[in-house]
Parts: sequence; C-alpha cells; structure tokens
Amino acid sequence: MPPWGAALALLLAVLTLFSLLGHRLWRPWKPAVGARTLPGAPDQDEEEEVDGGGPADQFSDRREPLPGGCSLICKPSALAQCLLRALRRSAALEPGPRSWLWGPHLQTLCHFVLPVGPGPELAREYLQLADDGLVALDWVVGPCARGRRVTNAGGLPAVLLVIPSAWGRLTRNVLGLCLLALERGYYPVIFHRRGHHGCPLVSPRLQPFGDPSDLKEAVTYIRFRHPAAPLFAVSEGSGSALLLSYLGECGSSSYVTGAACISPVLRCREWFEAGLPWPYERGFLLHQKIVLSRYATALEDTVDTSKLFRSRSLREFEETLFCHTKSFPISWDTYWDRNDPLRDVDEAAVPVLCICSADDPVCGPPDHTLPTELFHSNPYFFLLLSRHGGHCGFLRQEPLPAWSHEVILESFRALTEFFRMEERMKGLSRRRASFLGGRRRRGTLQKREISPSSNLEEVFSWKRSYTR
Repeated sequence: MPPWGAALALLLAVLTLFSLLGHRLWRPWKPAVGARTLPGAPDQDEEEEVDGGGPADQFSDRREPLPGGCSLICKPSALAQCLLRALRRSAALEPGPRSWLWGPHLQTLCHFVLPVGPGPELAREYLQLADDGLVALDWVVGPCARGRRVTNAGGLPAVLLVIPSAWGRLTRNVLGLCLLALERGYYPVIFHRRGHHGCPLVSPRLQPFGDPSDLKEAVTYIRFRHPAAPLFAVSEGSGSALLLSYLGECGSSSYVTGAACISPVLRCREWFEAGLPWPYERGFLLHQKIVLSRYATALEDTVDTSKLFRSRSLREFEETLFCHTKSFPISWDTYWDRNDPLRDVDEAAVPVLCICSADDPVCGPPDHTLPTELFHSNPYFFLLLSRHGGHCGFLRQEPLPAWSHEVILESFRALTEFFRMEERMKGLSRRRASFLGGRRRRGTLQKREISPSSNLEEVFSWKRSYTR
C-alpha cells in the first residue's frame, strides 16, 4: 500500500472509531452562548425527540410540515403546491424503524468510506474542450431492470446529469442514484471534472470551485446527442456549487427542466474560512492531495507544488491552487467574486430542490449555513429540511436506497406533470382566444348584413338623385 493510502486508511479508522463511540462525544459547529439552537433536535442529556417541532426555529415562517419530521421551506406558488402534494404522498419520507445508521457521523461515513461495491455498467466518453482540456462523461448503460418505466410521455427517456462532489470521489450514493434512475426510466450520465476519477489532466489547468465553463460544454454535447429528451440535473455536496453557478449564469438557456442538490454547500466562502471538524478536514484534504499527487510534475509550472502539498487546511489548499498561481495570481476576495455559487442566483429559471439535514456534521447547522432569504423570496428554490441524514447520507435499512434519491425522482416526476399541465392549459387558452376572436369577426359581418335600410346610404356610395 502506498504511504498516502496507509495514511488515509488510518484516518478513516479514526473517523469510524469516533462514530462508534457516539456522536455526542464530538459535537462540531457548536453555536456560541446565546445563539439559536435547533428546537427539533435533542439536548445533550435528552435521547428522545418531541414530534411536531420543525428542524430549525428560524424556518417557522413559510414552513410546510411533511412526513418523517421533515419540512419544506419555500415561497408560496402553484409550483410549490404541486411539489408539496407530491412530497406529502411520498412513501420515502415515512419514518422507518430506528437503526444503527441513525447517527449523523455513521450516515456520513457509510456514504464516503465504505467501498462502492458492484456498481452500474458505465460507458465512458472523453469530451475535448475548447482549450484542449478533457472532461469525462460516464453513461450508465446497465444493468437494465425488467419493467423499466419511461419518464417522458413522448417515449424518450429523460437524461439525468449527475455531478459528484468537488473532491471527485464517486460514492455509493451517486451510483445508487444512477441505478435507481435507470430503473425509473432515466438515462443517467455522470460528469467528471478535469483530473477526477481517472480523467487525464492533459493541460495544467484545473476547474475552480464554481466555474461552470466546462459544464456548459458538456451540457451542449449532451443536448447534441439527445436533442428532444428532457434534461434533469442532480449534484452532491460541494458539487452543488458547480450546478448552481451553471444555472445562475445560463438562466433560461440552461436546457435543464429541473435540478436537485443533496446536502449543498451554499455559503462556500464562509465554509472554507470556518473550517470543518478536524477529521473531515483532514480526510478531504488528504484525498485532494492524493488525487493531485499524480499531476505534481505537470503542475510545477503553474503553482507552488511544495507549498500545495504542505497545506494544512482546505482553505490554504484552495488558495494556493487557484489564487497564488505563478502566471496570474488573484486575491481571495476576487476568487470568490467569480466562484460564489449564489452570485447569479436571481437569474436561475429552473426549479431547484435542496435536500439538507439539521444534523449535517460537514456543512453545520442550518441556521448558520443556509441562506433562508433565498428560499423565502425566490420561487424557484425549495428546501427540504430533515432532522437526520448526516452529510449526503439519508440512508435507510439495506437494501433500500437512500430516501433522498426517491424523493428527488418523485419531485422530477411532479415537475414534469406540472409543466405538461401548464402547456396544456396554455394551448387551451390559445385555442379559446382564437375561437372567440373568430366569433367576434363573424358577428361583426352579420351585423353589417342586417343593418336597416335607412343606413344603406352609409354602406353604399350611390344616391337616389343619381338615378333620376
């Protein structure tokens, strides 16, 4: 085993030990004295929860209760009512029996640490970009389950674009989502950034945290291959910064019908600056160093690799890699002006469902990390907040998939039905307007035909004196 692998295995063993000892021995992101706490969460000395309270106090306004202790926070609209009805009917949100997976750290570790096992059959394509860089697209081609349902009424399967986290790891939940989507009639494809998951780094340029330029070219290619198929997008964890940046920059030209973000990192700069609990910080940082260590020679002309691999925090690593470059250095403020995923959020014109957990040990408590005004004011953004689930976990008893996967696919189905009904209503309105316009024109002609003889002089140009 290489030294990097041994260090990673040791760190994962420490994380597992902390989880098995219980998450109450380790409480990251503890709010300061006098700060708000989560009324739906138990106290340190309290084991059982009281039903009826929401996951977070500040979400009491415009919060709709859902099964399983979840809540939907959104701006009231017809689209919100449609999504709310679908979620209230969802069997995935129904509370199940309490299991050993209940703790937030176990939920997170099972997602990130356990081996992926036998996954779906993938067909890889390398897409050459405008600057000669490469990204990878893994099309999920099997196994095809019997009784596979088609999501689109026209017969064409909808394409599901899946974006993993910014660290590039292909997790169990990503593959589980692809398998479930394939069974439900979607055509899943996984987007891999430059240098991630076996995609070669052919040019000394990596993709910044929230730069959607590579994703734009990938979506253009997907639309070229499937021009008539609906396109949905799902992101995981820190990969949500890429998806939200794309939706904000492209606006109504994104070609996306609906999107979902699992445990998104929305306030990214504050997330980097505050730091993660040290086991997660060290784990993610070590994984980043392992991935880039194979490209150390190629990156020497661009960044200070010795300083990069001596980084002790994710912020220092990110700042060295993208800000302190040898060719074009920029400041930390400038970097986030260009990469903040919410910089153009007002331009997004696609329904986005964000699934978050109140006990997320990576993102932190929702009252500190979620921009509540976004969900209260923007009609396209919906927040599904649950009490439990960890970071990108939302696991249930095996062999059931994560309940977040089923909720996402059910919400996409509800969006499809809603938009189809809207188009049908618009078509009926246009036909009705055309019909009424024709009746008004016919009525005008009839009135002219039955006008009295006293008005004939106004209709015709002849006079009686002309015929004498």
